[in-house]
Amino acid sequence: MNFWDQNYSAVDGYKYGEAPNAFLREEAARLDSPSRILVPGDGEGRNGVWLAEQGHAVQSIDSSAVGLARARDLAQRRGVAIDTVQADLASWQPEPASADAVVMIYLHLPPALRPAVHAKLVQALKPGGLLLLEAFHPKQLGYSSGGPKDEAMLYTLDMLRADLADGMEEVMAEEGPATLDEGPGHQGPAWVTRWIGRKIAA
Repeated sequence: MNFWDQNYSAVDGYKYGEAPNAFLREEAARLDSPSRILVPGDGEGRNGVWLAEQGHAVQSIDSSAVGLARARDLAQRRGVAIDTVQADLASWQPEPASADAVVMIYLHLPPALRPAVHAKLVQALKPGGLLLLEAFHPKQLGYSSGGPKDEAMLYTLDMLRADLADGMEEVMAEEGPATLDEGPGHQGPAWVTRWIGRKIAA
């Protein structure tokens, strides 16, 4: 059982709730409908299932069998279908130019892995496709509302711009405070980084 299997198994119900991330819900109007959307690190499926409810074709990718089983259960209860893929993002290879959008919500990767995974996800986007991301900022270390405790796993705009500059046009970017209400895992004041970019046509 990996870290995330243990993490999800340690709570009754859904670690981060069953409702979608607030930033995703606010920005989802940017997504053409229907779109083919990749959701890496979708965990228990709250975001992927909600996107499927909006009419999108969703592929949820995660390393946790426990999380993906809960995602499929949530989808069934909501009356929608999602494609779940259990994979390690270090070795997972998306099909190039196959997705209309990539949604990354609190997908925190170590520095040795992060740039390569971000590059793969950019390659997976069709020209004009959107990448939508929310993650914890290093200032989150001063808060108790969730997230990694290793600063190297937390994201700044400068870091994301360095990773995503090749082939992407920045649409929206901000760092700042937020109040989280996402199950027992994310509760209370937080400091987050938000970034949206569009794949530039070759």
